[in-house]
Amino acid sequence: MERIRGFEVAKGFEEKNINLPIRKTKYSAGYDIEAAEDCTIPSFKKGMKPTLVKTGLKAYMQDDEYLMLCNRSSNPGKRGLILANSIGIIDKDYYGNPENDGAFMYAFFNVKDEDIQIKKGECIGQAIFQKYFLTDVDNAEGERVGGFGSTAK
Repeated sequence: MERIRGFEVAKGFEEKNINLPIRKTKYSAGYDIEAAEDCTIPSFKKGMKPTLVKTGLKAYMQDDEYLMLCNRSSNPGKRGLILANSIGIIDKDYYGNPENDGAFMYAFFNVKDEDIQIKKGECIGQAIFQKYFLTDVDNAEGERVGGFGSTAK
């Protein structure tokens, strides 16, 4: 079978019983993403960094695609969880990078007054594969050399 796009368990998570994402209904755009381990997202305080919630997953895709990481629609209202970057973008060349094998995470802030507990296996977000387009004068030839946040390096 030809591999076109999909998810795999990232290195370092092979023995952690990570579930590969699924769509719950026939017309769902997003694949439900689970937390790879228990974690606590502290109540927001000015100046703090977002909490990175591990998924234990990496994604492969076609050259003109990316994976968009979205929050669950219920997270802000029910749990006070918002994505620090509004959405996450996972590029094709993030897959298998030497720094973290392409393992992607969700960056959350908690706007509730109390800490929020995330349990392993809880759905924390959705991931949607998308196409993108290039401008007429595009000439990008750089190569990724790292993992999280490495595009600008």
